[in-house]
Amino acid sequence: MRRWLAASAALVLPVVLLGGAKQEPQFQTSDRCQACHNGLKTSSGQDISIGLDWRASIMANSARDPYWQGSLRREIMDHPKSEGKIQNECSICHMPIVYQEAKAQDQLAEPFAHIPFDPGNKENAAAVDGVSCSVCHQITNQKLGTPESFNGQFVVAAGDAQGRRTEYGPFEVTNGHQRVMQSSTVGYTPMQSAHIRDSALCATCHTLYTEALDADGKVIGQLAEQVPYEEWLHSSYKDTRTCQSCHMPQVNEPVAITAIYGQPREGMHRHVFVGANFVMQGMLNAHRDELSVAAQPSELSEAAARTRAYLETEAARVSIRGLEQGDGKVGFEVLAENLGGHKLPTAYPARRAWLHVTVYDRDGKAVFESGALNKDGSIVGNDNDADSRRFEPHYREITRSDEVEIYESILKDAQGRVTTGLLSAVEYYKDNRLLPAGFDKATASNHVKPVGDAMEDPGFTGKGSVVRFAVPTTGAVGPFAIEVQLMYQPIGFRWAHNLGAYDAAEPKRFVGYFDEAANSSAVVLATARVVQ
Repeated sequence: MRRWLAASAALVLPVVLLGGAKQEPQFQTSDRCQACHNGLKTSSGQDISIGLDWRASIMANSARDPYWQGSLRREIMDHPKSEGKIQNECSICHMPIVYQEAKAQDQLAEPFAHIPFDPGNKENAAAVDGVSCSVCHQITNQKLGTPESFNGQFVVAAGDAQGRRTEYGPFEVTNGHQRVMQSSTVGYTPMQSAHIRDSALCATCHTLYTEALDADGKVIGQLAEQVPYEEWLHSSYKDTRTCQSCHMPQVNEPVAITAIYGQPREGMHRHVFVGANFVMQGMLNAHRDELSVAAQPSELSEAAARTRAYLETEAARVSIRGLEQGDGKVGFEVLAENLGGHKLPTAYPARRAWLHVTVYDRDGKAVFESGALNKDGSIVGNDNDADSRRFEPHYREITRSDEVEIYESILKDAQGRVTTGLLSAVEYYKDNRLLPAGFDKATASNHVKPVGDAMEDPGFTGKGSVVRFAVPTTGAVGPFAIEVQLMYQPIGFRWAHNLGAYDAAEPKRFVGYFDEAANSSAVVLATARVVQ
C-alpha cells in the first residue's frame, strides 16, 4: 500500500457494455443529489440541508485545498522521477472521482491537469467536486476494516444487469424514493445498509501509509502517516462512539432527509464533517475566487465557527494540581487530557497542540511564560520553528521559559534529518500526541504507539499527560496566579514555511495565505487558572 501524499454539470464516465446493457455513470457530481437533499429544516427552522452542509466542509473542498496543492507540488519537485505516480496516488483522497475515472481506463490521474479550476469547464466538474456524495455512498462493505481497504482502496460495486448502481444509506428506502432517485441521478438505486455508519468506512481514506522514495524513485521505507482509525481501535471509544457520531452530529428530533416526499426520521446525522481545520475554512473564504469556491461566504464562516466551537468545548481538558511555593520558586503539575477517540492532534502531521503556561505575581505581572504564540504563527521558544533541523523534546519537567511542551509528531528522513516531506520520511523522531482514553502503551502496535521519551514517561498515558513545572520567582511577590492554556494549530509554522523554499506558484501562494492568517491560526482548546 502507498499514498504519495496526501455546482456544475454531472460527470459522465465512458459507457461500458456489460452483457449488452448500457452501464450508467459510475460517479456523478453533487449537483445531482442536492435538488432532493437540500431545503431541509428542523422544527425550529434551523437549516440542515445535506448539500449546503457538505459544500462548506473540508470534504467538499479537498481538491481546492491550497495547502494540499502546495504540498503536492513540493513532493513532485523533491521526487521528479516519480511525478506520475505521485500525482496519481495523491488524487485518491483529494480528487477521488478523477482517480476512479483514470483507474477504470488503466491510466494515471493527473490532478494538476485540472488546476487551476475553470468553473465554466465541464471537464473540471469531477475534479473540483472533491469527496463527492457518490463516492462515499457507493462504498460497499467489502474489505472494510482491513489493511486492504486503507489508502483509499475501498470497493465500489459494479452496476447490475440493467446498468444501475447502488448508493447506500442508513434508512429504509421506499419504492417511490427509489424511482425518484433513479430518475434524478440517471441510474442510482438507494439501498439501506448499516455499514454506512461504520467507522471502518471512514478508515478507507483516513488510514494512510506513505512509502518514502529515494532520488531514483525507489521505495526506501514506509511511514504510518495518518492512522486515527487504528488509534480509535486501541481506545475505549471503540465500544461507545464511531467516527460518524462525533464528526457528523446527530439531529435530536425526527426530520425529513429528502425535500421530496420526505417523512420525519429519527437519527439523521448532519453532513458538516466537523473536524479541526478552521484555518483552511478561513483561507477558502478569503481566497474564494482564486480557489473557485462554491460555498457561500456565510456558509464557510459558519463552518469555521462550528469547528472552533467544537474544538473549544469537546476536544480537551487541562487542570493544575500540586501547587507549592518556596525557595524562590513556584512548583505545580499540569494535566492535559484528550477527550476525543483518537490522538490529539491526529492524522496529518502538520498539526500540533501545546501548553501555554504563565505565572503572574500579585500585581498581575508575568514572571514566567512558556509557549506564547507569535503573530507569525510560530511558538516562542520552539526549536523547530526557529530552526528546521531541530525540535523540542518531550518534557517531563519544565524549568525555563524557552522549554515548551508541544504535543506533535516529528518526521525523520533516511539521512536522519528532521523533515516535513512526507515522501522523504521513514520514521518518527517524536510522537507525543495526547492519547485517547483507554489507550495502553504497552500493547499498542508500532503504528500507533508513542515515539521518543513519551513512550517511557509514566506520566504520559491514556489518562492524560502530566508535566511538572518548577519556575523561578526570585524577587517577585505573591500570591501567584498560574494560568494554563492548551493551544492547538492545524498547520504548524514550520510545516507552512518549509514550502517557501520551493520556487513554484502553489507552494509560494500557500505561504502567503498562511502569513495572512497566522495571527489567528491557533485556538485555545482548554484553560485552567489557580491562585496560590
